[in-house]
Amino acid sequence: MTPTGRDPGARDTGIQADATIDAAIVRVAREDSGRVLAFLTRRFGDLDLADEAVQEALIEASRRWPATGVPDNPGGWLATVATRKAIDRLRRAETRERRQATARIDLARTTGDDDPPGRDLMIEHNEQITDERLRLLFLCCHPAINPEAQIALTLRLVGGLTTTEIAAAFVVPEATLAQRIVRAKSKIRDARIPMSVPDELDDRIDVVLAVLYLIFNEGYASHGHTEHLRLDLTTEAIRLTGVLVELVPDSAEARGLLALELFHHARSSSRVDRHGDLVLLEDQDRTSWDLSAIRRANTVFAAAMAMMRPGPYQLQALIASYHANAPTAADTDWPSIATAYRQLSEMSGSPVVQLNRAIAVAMADGPAAGLALLDRIDGIDSYHLLHTTRAHLCAELGRFDVAVDAYRRALGLTDNPSERRFIERRLHELE
Repeated sequence: MTPTGRDPGARDTGIQADATIDAAIVRVAREDSGRVLAFLTRRFGDLDLADEAVQEALIEASRRWPATGVPDNPGGWLATVATRKAIDRLRRAETRERRQATARIDLARTTGDDDPPGRDLMIEHNEQITDERLRLLFLCCHPAINPEAQIALTLRLVGGLTTTEIAAAFVVPEATLAQRIVRAKSKIRDARIPMSVPDELDDRIDVVLAVLYLIFNEGYASHGHTEHLRLDLTTEAIRLTGVLVELVPDSAEARGLLALELFHHARSSSRVDRHGDLVLLEDQDRTSWDLSAIRRANTVFAAAMAMMRPGPYQLQALIASYHANAPTAADTDWPSIATAYRQLSEMSGSPVVQLNRAIAVAMADGPAAGLALLDRIDGIDSYHLLHTTRAHLCAELGRFDVAVDAYRRALGLTDNPSERRFIERRLHELE
């Protein structure tokens, strides 16, 4: 016992309990807040009201759960409490008679404080809520909203990403992303944009695909989290992309994106080791890859290619298929991958694509050829993978001092723990 009479292990137990509560709150924010937000937006017809109510409910969870414990149905609890928060806001807004009238039925049947949270709002795995989330996605992708703001807003509200994560995905300052999101929400409110799936989707499909792609990418290589992979995001992106394919079956690019996601997702279990450290593609255990996902990806990709309308997602799926279908790393067709990246670069002009092309050329024609392409890339100097690639190629060429400097630069540009450990190991090897 300590001089205070307290068991020294009690504090450790309290810390562990706090960590468990914190993890539960993070999990419900990631996995359920998007569905609850979509549900409330549809129910009350007010995106701002719904967003504020969900955020207030999450704050309420952080206050109450340490004392009461995590509810048996955290998502249902969040939906119930967020609904109450929204109704309370409507009650306080006495001048908003129309919204109060819309909520009158809900006001009459609001449960009391002693009722078990989530009793009347068991929303998990509800097909109706799935539809609501799709409606929310199309709402965020309304053509009246600036395209960059569309993507940022959808990632924030539908994908459950934080502003920090979205800023990392866009490689822009966090304050810039926050302003985009605020402006987009204001546009929806001021223009009274309806929450509905439009009859004609052509003017929104490109943005929806871009959003789903970025959600998947954040899950596949998470920014600012203890884990490198966020399977909640990758699986949700795959699910939503599958729904979109059913909604627009004549879109070759939607099928291309779904195939791309499946090819990458098939390798998820081998991308990090049991310590959570990154495993390079050539070192991954290919026997652990999900063959059923690869077969499904091959089928979806073949259907996309049969439409004879090539696009950037199909080209990326083609590249992923070369990796996924190679029995060993040595069997990888790097010249074909380099060719596909050249075509993709010409189509998109993206500096990140140019970076990937440089890597493929280095694998096909040697590090000097790859480094020559790398030196021509502009616009992503704050992207850590540019510097890790430079470091690797310079080390291959025996330019160790340059490699060390590049690894140090990369280390200062990423917050992901597994990526930082990977770079630190490489630095240790070189130094």
